[in-house]
Amino acid sequence: MPTGGSGTAAPGRTHKIATVLRHRLPFTTLVTLTMLALALATGALWSAAEDRAVYPYIAYGLPSLETGRWWTLLTGPLFAVVPLYYLPMVLSFALFAGFAEWRLGTRRAMAVAIGGQFVSVLVAVQFLALSRNSGWEWAERIAGSLDVGFSGGALAAVAVASATLRPPWRLRLRAGLCVYAGIAIIFVGTLADLVHFFALVLALPFGRRFLGAKDSSRERRPSLREWRFYVVAGLLVLTVAELVMSFVPGNGPFGSSEELSLSTWEVIVLCLIVVPIMNGLRKGSQVAWWCAMILTSFVILQVLVYGGVLTLAEIFGDDSELMDPPLFFVDNLLWTVEFALLVSSRGAFRVPSRRKRRRLGRMGNPALARTLLSRHGGSTLSWMTTWPQNSYFVAADGKSYLAYRRHAGVAIALGDPIAPDGAADRTIAEFITMCENTGLVPCLFSATGDTTAKTDELGWKQVQVAEDTLIELETLEFRGKRWQDVRTALNRAKKDGIEFRLVRLADQPRAVISQVRAISEEWISDKGMPEMGFTLGGVDEAMDPETRVGLAVDADGVVHGVTSWMPVYTGAGAVGGWTLDVMRKRADGFRPSMEFLIASSCLAFRDEGAKFVSLSGAPLASSGEPAHAVERVLDALGTMMEPFYGFRSLHAFKAKFQPRHVPLYLAFRDEADLPRIGIALGRAYLPNTGLLRLAKLARSGKKPQPQKDQRNVEGGGVMVLRSASGTPR
Repeated sequence: MPTGGSGTAAPGRTHKIATVLRHRLPFTTLVTLTMLALALATGALWSAAEDRAVYPYIAYGLPSLETGRWWTLLTGPLFAVVPLYYLPMVLSFALFAGFAEWRLGTRRAMAVAIGGQFVSVLVAVQFLALSRNSGWEWAERIAGSLDVGFSGGALAAVAVASATLRPPWRLRLRAGLCVYAGIAIIFVGTLADLVHFFALVLALPFGRRFLGAKDSSRERRPSLREWRFYVVAGLLVLTVAELVMSFVPGNGPFGSSEELSLSTWEVIVLCLIVVPIMNGLRKGSQVAWWCAMILTSFVILQVLVYGGVLTLAEIFGDDSELMDPPLFFVDNLLWTVEFALLVSSRGAFRVPSRRKRRRLGRMGNPALARTLLSRHGGSTLSWMTTWPQNSYFVAADGKSYLAYRRHAGVAIALGDPIAPDGAADRTIAEFITMCENTGLVPCLFSATGDTTAKTDELGWKQVQVAEDTLIELETLEFRGKRWQDVRTALNRAKKDGIEFRLVRLADQPRAVISQVRAISEEWISDKGMPEMGFTLGGVDEAMDPETRVGLAVDADGVVHGVTSWMPVYTGAGAVGGWTLDVMRKRADGFRPSMEFLIASSCLAFRDEGAKFVSLSGAPLASSGEPAHAVERVLDALGTMMEPFYGFRSLHAFKAKFQPRHVPLYLAFRDEADLPRIGIALGRAYLPNTGLLRLAKLARSGKKPQPQKDQRNVEGGGVMVLRSASGTPR
């Protein structure tokens, strides 16, 4: 009885994970397993360690070290105070230490984690020893406490490893660590929080030493995006601080936070106010900036009023109890810092209203695009930039442009910039500036390697999303075994009386156009999934006078198949090649229509002097293996969508024409933009289809229901009906 592959896949994945843990993360694995083994052996996993008599002999702190129990520095990191803490302790250590070991290597990660744990505990203990007799109530209280856990070393490790990250991830990780440690020490103030504070204070500057000559971080003026990040992060810190004081009140270094805690309704109102403001600040909204200024000014005004009340009370000798001043002023000092940050970054929050934004970035039109494209030339997909659904960004000199679609707050630029030689990088830079000034996320979709080389200089990332397929016409000969299918199609067409016509569809009789539309409508109705757009044209695009259309017509005038070809301008008004867009056939028509039409079109274009033909690129399909995590995600997505659109089957069909493969990329600022870019691309390709409908179709496993055992396949820029065996019919 045959068995599925899932049974063998699971052991394979388990073996792979075990290999990674053993060879790449041995230190993290050993410490994590030791923590769990000791928890089981001692019963600490179900009975609180702090309630046992042995706790002072395994927990570190000033009392333990003063009595000579130095070994607690070794035993304490392996336990948790109570069973409930084991889950966050083990998971956080595995995450932080594992990340550090992956980035730094085992030896350096061990040195940083173990050394960071020892040093942060010793510095915290020494700090308490020096300050406990100063009359500082908090220091006296914390000096008598004990703690366990490896969190100090784990935080030190991830802080040092953050230096290996490229901007802006380095800033984001460090900001998150500082937010956590700062809020905890100010508003909670346990021994663990003090250890965490010193671990980060000591480890963050030390991280630069691990980069050495590779440290490429240079002092530069923050970009608009970075300013917005600083402001949003600051407001987030203040909001989290208010939540901590309200729901987890503590007695930290500056006093008890109970007096400053808000009621549940006050917390809800604060969140309802702050969350929309933060979202607007993230987008650079000028309205959100003014709202944040009003909010911070109101809090600062409270400080001034309260300071005046304290002064008057001291002058008149009023003994009435007032709010604990130290924590109150520290809390409001943070709001003052946020106010200063808002003032300093005011230039980053000039994004106009939505109505004004609709007029920005539309400085061009299809007519201008065609003029510049004819003058400068472009890539095999550049003709798509002339389609009327696009918006246009025209560079300041008026000689270059980028066409883009705007969805979900993302500006998806299509293909390479259309620009004179040497001006593409300037056009990209101006486009990015326009996006930042209007609160849009910029990206370039289906760009060639020449363009991504320019975005690499800006620190952008790229991932392959398709693969263009080029046929060189000058050396094209349908000879040899590899061309057998193509020769058979040509010979059979001649035998069956199928004629090839290369025409402009708009000039054809109404009867021909009606047949072409009927074939297209039949194709759409059989799909079972919505028709895609963006880089996928249809009959309307094929009606363009500059688009050529190949028709397979029999002696009775019946159209059996249709292909459309977009011009590829190479500069100075010359058309050097043609790109395949629409490819559809009659369900009961001439079976090898597609091979016949493509081969005949290639011969016709070669006779006209064209140098190449592009069969376009099928999305989510390539001839190579995925290179990294993002490409593996796209590969999985392509596998999921294959039954519906058949990108890979189409890609395999093109191999019959022995093409040369040219990768096409998605260029983006960093991985944080990918979720929004994914949503935007989904809306661009399926503008009339909601995510809920797609999820239902995918979950139900609904597939197209083509006629006569045929199923529909759609690719990037090309569409074709294919048989169940994977060949066009």
